[in-house]
Amino acid sequence: MADSIPLNPVRKNSKRLPYYNSARLSRYSVEDEPSNLDEMPLMMSEEGFENDESDYQTLPRARVNQRRRGLGWFLLGGWKVLCGSCCDCLARCCRRKKELKARTVWLGCPEKCEEKYPKNAIKNQKYNIFTFVPGVLYQQFKFFLNLYFLVVACSQFVPSLKIGYLYTYWAPLGFVLAVTITREAVDEVRRYQRDKEMNSQLYSKLTVRGKIQVKSSDIQVGDLIIVDKNQRIPADMIFLRTSEKNGSCFIRTDQLDGETDWKLKVAVGCTQRLPAVGDLFSISSYVYAQRPQLDIHSFEGNFTREDADPQVHESLSIENTLWASTVVASGTVIGVVIYTGKETRSVLNTSSAKNKVGLLDLELNRLTKALFLAQVVLSIVMVAVQGFVGPWFRNLFRFIVLFSYIIPISLRVNLDMGKSAYGWMIMKDENIPGTVVRTSTIPEELGRLVYLLTDKTGTLTQNEMVFKRLHLGTVSYGTDTMDEIQSQIVQSYAQVTSQPSNGSTSGSTPSRKTQTSGPKVRKSVSSRIHEAVKAIALCHNVTPVYESHAIVNGETESAEADQDFSDDNRTYQASSPDEVELVRWTQSVGLTLVNRDLTALQLKTPSGQIISFHILQIFPFTSESKRMGIIVREESTGDITFYMKGADVAMASIVQYNDWLEEECGNMAREGLRTLVVAKKSLSEEQYQDFENRYNQSKLSVHDRSLKVAAVVESLEREMELLCLTGVEDQLQADVRPTLELLRNAGIKIWMLTGDKLETATCIAKSSHLVSRTQDIHVFKPISSRGEAHLELNAFRRKHDCALVISGDSLEVCLRYYEHEFVELACQCPAVVCCRCSPTQKAQIVTLLKQHTANRTCAIGDGGNDVSMIQAADCGIGIEGKEGKQASLAADFSITQFKHIGRLLMVHGRNSYKRSAALGQFVMHRGMIISTMQAVFSSVFYFASVPLYQGFLMVGYATMYTMFPVFSLVLDQDVKPEMALLYPELYKDLTKGRSLSFKTFLIWVLISVYQGGILMYGALVLFESEFVHVVAISFTALILTELLMVALTIRTWHWLMVVAEFFSLGSYLASLAFLNEYFDLSFITTWPFLWKVSAITLVSCLPLYIIKYLKRKFSPPSYSKLSS
Repeated sequence: MADSIPLNPVRKNSKRLPYYNSARLSRYSVEDEPSNLDEMPLMMSEEGFENDESDYQTLPRARVNQRRRGLGWFLLGGWKVLCGSCCDCLARCCRRKKELKARTVWLGCPEKCEEKYPKNAIKNQKYNIFTFVPGVLYQQFKFFLNLYFLVVACSQFVPSLKIGYLYTYWAPLGFVLAVTITREAVDEVRRYQRDKEMNSQLYSKLTVRGKIQVKSSDIQVGDLIIVDKNQRIPADMIFLRTSEKNGSCFIRTDQLDGETDWKLKVAVGCTQRLPAVGDLFSISSYVYAQRPQLDIHSFEGNFTREDADPQVHESLSIENTLWASTVVASGTVIGVVIYTGKETRSVLNTSSAKNKVGLLDLELNRLTKALFLAQVVLSIVMVAVQGFVGPWFRNLFRFIVLFSYIIPISLRVNLDMGKSAYGWMIMKDENIPGTVVRTSTIPEELGRLVYLLTDKTGTLTQNEMVFKRLHLGTVSYGTDTMDEIQSQIVQSYAQVTSQPSNGSTSGSTPSRKTQTSGPKVRKSVSSRIHEAVKAIALCHNVTPVYESHAIVNGETESAEADQDFSDDNRTYQASSPDEVELVRWTQSVGLTLVNRDLTALQLKTPSGQIISFHILQIFPFTSESKRMGIIVREESTGDITFYMKGADVAMASIVQYNDWLEEECGNMAREGLRTLVVAKKSLSEEQYQDFENRYNQSKLSVHDRSLKVAAVVESLEREMELLCLTGVEDQLQADVRPTLELLRNAGIKIWMLTGDKLETATCIAKSSHLVSRTQDIHVFKPISSRGEAHLELNAFRRKHDCALVISGDSLEVCLRYYEHEFVELACQCPAVVCCRCSPTQKAQIVTLLKQHTANRTCAIGDGGNDVSMIQAADCGIGIEGKEGKQASLAADFSITQFKHIGRLLMVHGRNSYKRSAALGQFVMHRGMIISTMQAVFSSVFYFASVPLYQGFLMVGYATMYTMFPVFSLVLDQDVKPEMALLYPELYKDLTKGRSLSFKTFLIWVLISVYQGGILMYGALVLFESEFVHVVAISFTALILTELLMVALTIRTWHWLMVVAEFFSLGSYLASLAFLNEYFDLSFITTWPFLWKVSAITLVSCLPLYIIKYLKRKFSPPSYSKLSS
């Protein structure tokens, strides 16, 4: 019977059909129309567009791409694609995933399972004991820098290539690897301990012999598990029994979906009614569950009891499930396990975040490759000048090893330590308390952002609702006239109680008499207010929760009569803050929700009388239907009423014809209010019984259940009486306006991506000053075909300097046919607002911007629906909000308020990028200067491949003698934080990447070549008798030059920088006493040595100081103009 229900909704020509079908249509229509854009000019006239049909007869894009693939494509990177796809195929063949299937689970009988299901163990480790070392080494050596050093170090085992001591090559490489392996090992051990702790948690399992304790990891499909209050649910279960009398419980889902509100779950009726827990084993029953899937908001299954006559069948839905990783918030629950381990919803929804690599790291990697090229060229020149005599190939490799210091291994170490230092500074900043750096590898990205993509609710707004407006069609009430509503409610209920002879009308319209003369309008308005407030008080999913005070014999005393119904002791729980605010508002005007369970609901009137309603059906809100409904029977009168509330787009076709709804919805949206339309329909007993039979049959259907249920519910949703329109305001976060203005002045383009409706999104964009008052707004018309998209894009192209507002559906059509053109036009807008966006669309927009603009993007959000966007962006920022911590935990940086983003980018982003750029280039300079000296030394001594400095001198040079002053550059700053915030325009310079470019790199190369040449030639010219004097003079001058160059690079001195300079100088002078192997100690203490070193150092550094002074005087950078 259930399967005979028609799939298509009953109502013909419904305006809401697109909501059910659009997802399926869009999936299949992509290939139907041609999608090659190259042959169709966008700026065609509308007439030309209509006449010229030939543009559509173009090749599909895939065919065009195939045509372009040739030898060039293969050489330019096609080989990588082919290798990658081959590896993927091999990997797929090796670990073929087991197909997920639907299952029948017998209660308390794991042994009856037809298949072997995964173990219920949590595993977050990246490696196991065998893959740890190979895995970590692969992650390190896939970078060019580290691989290069490994090859150079390994070459030292070949006797003919050996230059100097082995430890000079292996010690730095070993140190880097040791640090990395130790860090990874610590992380792995922590992950293992966390997993072990979770897997070792003990739970009570029901067996025929009674309760036994089992570890979480030993739980199997079919086990009956008892979970107590505040305990984590270990696996996906069907809710069978609870200690609560009403057969329901609350669970907290913030770790699963990011929402902080409690969810109501309902036990299976058949098992809840059993007299005792042990009876679960005396019945023969099973659960049929659909195959494991990603969607945490839906579930289809059936419960069957075989030993009853007739057999008992109950349909199971999402409200009967207890997903793993949620927490029981009330009572004790018993459930049967249906999915374990990798098949649970929480694990299926966990995406492994990609390792993000900063733009600065990529730029340095490119420069490293350029240096390697220079090193090879230099070595070839050396061998060529020799005339390629003898074993020239061996000599070539020896020169490559000699010049290997041109690429310093300390670059990676210094940058990684610098990143950690910036992270520590961000977290210690008192002006942005509570900020957490979760990804320490990309702090420089904060200084390079061009696009900021932000969520609206909870990010720009507080997610705190305030009831502002009630509209009844002829009359509208605002915050200043709410007392009128209150007096009308008091009056209407007073009339009801004083007229018992009227029949029991305690809940229905209080005065529905024949209306003829003047006072009828007054009574009509009063009656409509009464109906509207009652509908708002009844149509919701809110539950009042009372703190229990009296505890008797360890059991909570919750007798209805003794329950404390006072307003102080009551809090409301619901999955939406809008609903809670609406119920709070009905309480403020006199109609209070005092009690609610699965089957009943009680309201308290202003006079204190309790009115009881029996809940017959609830139709929860879904993002597809955009509405929720409830059918209640009033106990005193027996009247059955169907109440419904929802978004205007969904309700417009359901309510009776009216001439005010659309206009008023627009007016409220322009004020920035979130609107809900409330309607009702009275049902006779026969109508309801007919509906209930059809509804229950559709719920038992196994195939296309949701469509059949929707079709049955839709048969009720006709010609409903429109009661009222409500407007709720979502307040802006603190200092949103000045922060957005600061970011705009910094040259950052802000896009707002929200799931909210177009009018509300536009309004928040204006009120938050995302769109300035003087700017025009272009609202992209709803489009569904290529032709409409073409015309609308042409219309948009003609507008200049205006903000764009577009809905998710129109965006999808544009991206399907005109992706490149649309992104190009949208990127020229000062601000873009995308409304009605799904989480996947948000991530898709981020990816599009990254691909098409090659600029750095940042995404900021606060809810579970923002996680995909945050992970897709180059830099993800999460706000710890009311929607939970999911976004904050998935982000690279976590902040507590939106206004903190200003300081995070302008101050910390700027400093991190500038400091890393200076540090990276200086470390390269340190390697290039010594390589230049080596080249000069070799060329003077007949191009011999003999090292200039050996052993400890090389190790000391890169570590003890220069490391601290060079690393102290992480404390440098060009402008004060106050100045950076006062003049956000300074940030624009950073996005151009001028602090680290080929131009600045070439300047450093020239400096290194000049200084290396001066130091070496100077030492050779000034030395007298012994070669050992050349080493002493040139090395001492080199150390002094490096210390002076650090001083030259610093823009703002910090006391630690001074300490580092003097400590390095002191440690070098102290070590001279022990370096008699390399230096002639008697010569070092003479005056000739001192004046020669001083002269060489002066010649190498003084010209650079003079050039810097002249540049600051005649062409100062923008920041120095401000600070002066």
